[in-house]
Amino acid sequence: ILTLALVFTLAACGNSESGSGTDDVEATAAPTNVEIDGKNYSDIKIGLICLHDENSTYDSNFITALKEVQAELGLNDEQVLIKTNIPESDACLNAALELVDEGCNLIFADSFGHESYMINAAQECPDVQFCHATGTKAHTEKIANFHNAFASIYEGRFLAGVAAGMKIKEQLDAGEIKDTKVGYVAAFPYAEVKSGYTSFFLGVRSIVEDATMEVVYTNSWFDIALEREAALKLINDGCVLISQHADSEGAPKACEEKNIPNVAYNINTASIAPKTALVSSKIDWAPYYKTAIDAVINGEEIPYDYTGTIATNSVKLLELNGAVAAEGTEEKIAEVKAQLEAGTLHVFDTSTFTVKGEKLTTYLADVDDAGDYQGETEVVSDGYFHESEYRSAPYFDLIIDGITEA
Repeated sequence: ILTLALVFTLAACGNSESGSGTDDVEATAAPTNVEIDGKNYSDIKIGLICLHDENSTYDSNFITALKEVQAELGLNDEQVLIKTNIPESDACLNAALELVDEGCNLIFADSFGHESYMINAAQECPDVQFCHATGTKAHTEKIANFHNAFASIYEGRFLAGVAAGMKIKEQLDAGEIKDTKVGYVAAFPYAEVKSGYTSFFLGVRSIVEDATMEVVYTNSWFDIALEREAALKLINDGCVLISQHADSEGAPKACEEKNIPNVAYNINTASIAPKTALVSSKIDWAPYYKTAIDAVINGEEIPYDYTGTIATNSVKLLELNGAVAAEGTEEKIAEVKAQLEAGTLHVFDTSTFTVKGEKLTTYLADVDDAGDYQGETEVVSDGYFHESEYRSAPYFDLIIDGITEA
């Protein structure tokens, strides 16, 4: 990758379409200081493109992290522009070009389907840095000003699964439940989602060995009604705990109504489900924002394919709900987290699961996304599946034994 030249004054690189009907969300932090630890932030201008708005837990997570970074670095409102409700279409390219026209020299987008449009914008505007979350192509395209980022959220979901397993075991021991079937509300049958629900399930099974899991897809990232409907179906099917990779409060609220423990994603749902919210995992995007911002300020390369980890504070569990969690859960999570950090425990340890009755000893994953859906990279070695090591975006797309898709 070419060393990036720092460009503070930008000429418009293309005529963007105006009046796209999108919503802009203004940042709230007031200017305080533009020089911190010897770094001058006065010439940075950041744009963020979101698929939905703050009503989506996923998009809200990106927005909240950026506002936290804005406040930490003392950036004023004119230095942080956020565009919401941008579809995965030419509207994304138009939004990116509008942000360039407004002077942004660092632009982020948060949804998988934004990637091709961000690549087009990067090619059209070589003096602007474009960072795309959850994408797959930066490590193969190697465009100097285009970058992907994700995090080892499978570790966070595994920890959330441990908390769920502790709760199920407590209820079993108390005679409150007889089954060990869990449910999962999933958006799409993509590797990102499958990796997430598999790691959650393996966390549950590390405590409750005979647990099974049923998955229902909504085929939407954000749909309150569909997510609620999916959760109710899973509860009616006998699931004793529900988790999700979906972006609304539909499932947690359904669980609260039915008094079924719930593990959410990206936000703490204890305020809306005080009797049933157990814990949530999330990616904290603040460390990546700061990594990219400092690279631009220093005239350095932004990593072309960044994977945040527990060690970088990019993967987090939100506050455990003591009113719902089983006794000893906090201590167990700390124990398992320490093992993950030390590398003595691997989430996708192949001795802990089978696929069609067989132990997984080899697997060619579709790491180099050429659109052919053909695996080319061996990802099983040393006794585990090496998720998010050869590319930041997840590529675990297997259905392991014990999981059924409805």
